[in-house]
Amino acid sequence: METEAAASTPRVVTPRAWAGFEYSFPAIRGIQAGREYYVTMCPLRLIPKIFLFDDEDLTPELRAQRVLNKGRLPALAKYILDNPDDYVFSALTGSVDGDMKFDALDTDGVGFRTGQLRIPMGARFLINDGQHRRAAIELALRENPDLGEETIAVVFFHDAGLARSQQIFADLNRHAVRPARSIGVLYDHRDAEAQVARTIAGHSTIFKGYVEMEKSNLSARSRKMFTLSALYYGTQALLQGLQLKPDEATDLAQTYWETIDKVLPEWGMVRERQLSAAEMRRDYIHSHGIALHALGRIGNSLLRESTVASRWKKQLAPLEKVDWSRANSDWEGRAIVGGRVSKSHQNVTLTVNYLRHHLGLGLSPEERRVEDAYLRGEE
Repeated sequence: METEAAASTPRVVTPRAWAGFEYSFPAIRGIQAGREYYVTMCPLRLIPKIFLFDDEDLTPELRAQRVLNKGRLPALAKYILDNPDDYVFSALTGSVDGDMKFDALDTDGVGFRTGQLRIPMGARFLINDGQHRRAAIELALRENPDLGEETIAVVFFHDAGLARSQQIFADLNRHAVRPARSIGVLYDHRDAEAQVARTIAGHSTIFKGYVEMEKSNLSARSRKMFTLSALYYGTQALLQGLQLKPDEATDLAQTYWETIDKVLPEWGMVRERQLSAAEMRRDYIHSHGIALHALGRIGNSLLRESTVASRWKKQLAPLEKVDWSRANSDWEGRAIVGGRVSKSHQNVTLTVNYLRHHLGLGLSPEERRVEDAYLRGEE
């Protein structure tokens, strides 16, 4: 029996013209928690037509899903459109408020689990998981209708009311854990800057053997100096807006980080086993992600302004005189907040500003705004 809340959820009024018509999907029948469910393949062109969203004006307790974050959709749709030959979307999960009928191929064995799933066109389809994928598919189809003949896996459950649909949403998202950014970089073969970061992490004499390739946080006893994600963001900042071929980008990034290595003696001390990686991370700022990101931004501005390679290399020399130790009170409020290194955008900018000052470089309008706000806070 439906709860009072479920009964108040808006239902789609189906015209009488749909009576007697039905969708038919090839499907596999399964059992979870004593309930039947079905796994099928659905053409992309049908996804926006059958799956409907709850009214966003409803209060959260009367909805079975979160409000759609429309800001995520352009990137998801672009992903499909830019990679028509190798995009991958995982299955959608939905509940069907209607009389689903499964026609098995046989009375037992494999044939009992496979067959045709028939759903009346007047049934209500509610998406429990994958609403952003569904909306992105709709956007992509507007630009490339040919995608409509492709398919996506869909898991159908019987709609047992609002409370059950809300529980499905909660259960599907309860244990979801976003993978560490480092392993995302490691496995991403579309991102050119990820390829650069992987290459120099595996082949550069500075980084080889000292980059954590899977985790985005280093344990206190780790022998690694950097994470792949930190190296990625630093290299991404370095190459931002530079129109380079892949090999040129890799060579430039490697040359830049080798130049930085010469003005940060502790990096070499770790490789020569005169200092442990754990001690360096504990006592110095320059092995943390915020420093690599800031150094990447510094390098980007020097590369844009310099036409001679030797010039930007010489301009980096004053970095050797920077006190990178965490004991340096100048880092408090810039790279360190409350005794902990902070990687927020504002703190990255304040660290960049500090390094620009030591290099005799001016600040951009945005950097000046952040710096003035910081200085006002100190008064």
